[in-house]
Amino acid sequence: MFNIALFEPQVPPNTGNIIRLVANNGFTLHLIEPLGFDLQEKNLRRAGLDYHDLSKVYRYPNYLEFSKAMGDARIYACTSKGKLSYDEVTYQPGDVLLFGSETAGLPPEILDGILAERRLRIPMMPNNRSLNLSNAVAIISYEAWRQSGFSGAATK
Repeated sequence: MFNIALFEPQVPPNTGNIIRLVANNGFTLHLIEPLGFDLQEKNLRRAGLDYHDLSKVYRYPNYLEFSKAMGDARIYACTSKGKLSYDEVTYQPGDVLLFGSETAGLPPEILDGILAERRLRIPMMPNNRSLNLSNAVAIISYEAWRQSGFSGAATK
């Protein structure tokens, strides 16, 4: 399946919503520290409801350790500075969708290490900065899952 990675997330309800999302689409969530909250925080638990037991969540002390753990997986930086629209990519199981923090996005030193053709953006109206993190993760992750035929989804 696919992977979602959050680089230094700061807002507990966003991460809680994303935990719920990955429980529902079968993706794996990777959290790259430092986190701007404690994983036991009430707002995080509320947003994730009872989906924590249904999701796969891993933590890494820094980006280097995360990168090592991903091995040869293709990492896509999801950023407002992206070269390609998220729907112009052919996703493959095992791909990683990397998102920056709500306050700072992905730092230049990480973006510089990702090929320009693997920097994705979500089209927006002019003069807008960004979407809410959990909304952006939902949009791009569901496109990747759609391309794989919603593999593993419940049937009617």
